[in-house]
Amino acid sequence: MIIFPAIDISGGKVVRLYKGDYDKMTIYDGTPADVAKSYEAIGATHLHVVDLDGAKSGNTDNFASIEKILKETNLFVQVGGGIRNEERIKLYSEIGVNRVILGTVAINNPSFAKEMGAKYKSLIAAGIDVKNGFAAVHGWTETSSVSGYEYCESLPDMNIDTVIYTDISKDGTENGTNLEAYRYLSKIKGLNVIASGGITYYDEIKELSEIGIYGAILGKALYSGALDLKKALEMLNK
Repeated sequence: MIIFPAIDISGGKVVRLYKGDYDKMTIYDGTPADVAKSYEAIGATHLHVVDLDGAKSGNTDNFASIEKILKETNLFVQVGGGIRNEERIKLYSEIGVNRVILGTVAINNPSFAKEMGAKYKSLIAAGIDVKNGFAAVHGWTETSSVSGYEYCESLPDMNIDTVIYTDISKDGTENGTNLEAYRYLSKIKGLNVIASGGITYYDEIKELSEIGIYGAILGKALYSGALDLKKALEMLNK
């Protein structure tokens, strides 16, 4: 299983939200590029980046910060937040982003997501942020009528083989992740599942790996010190 340390960016700064609430934002020291380099120095090979401002606005608000990460590290970088048209996909691809995450647009316009999946293949992933079983959109500010599980089951038919599944109720809480959801999702054939939201304990990382989850995003627990990135990486490499 791949560990993806997370960098959420707002206003050019590294931040974390509590349960997706933009009014409950913690700002951390260091630029996004500095934090990315520190993760790479510890041994990380992959990085999960979210433009939180872009997720709400639909623009590339923190493009410069993301570009600097790519220039200053050799990490595999996946990016989400505000990627809602092909122009944006191309823009991120051109600066070296390895995977772009379609969130709101893939839920609201599945035909577009299917077209992009067929055209760009492994460059495209879907991101679904789930609240009470249903997909939240527009930077988690609205809840749709789309079932999280049903959506994930439809992705292989949409030419998309990777999904980042976040349980909003767990995100940023450090109370553990939704293992039940990942046990269910791990059984979907043809889909690489990246777990996100509330991963706090080493036992959770171990279980996610054992049930066949492709990747795990570590966020708040790294910043608070509840998890040590080096220890998590070493545990999976034994």
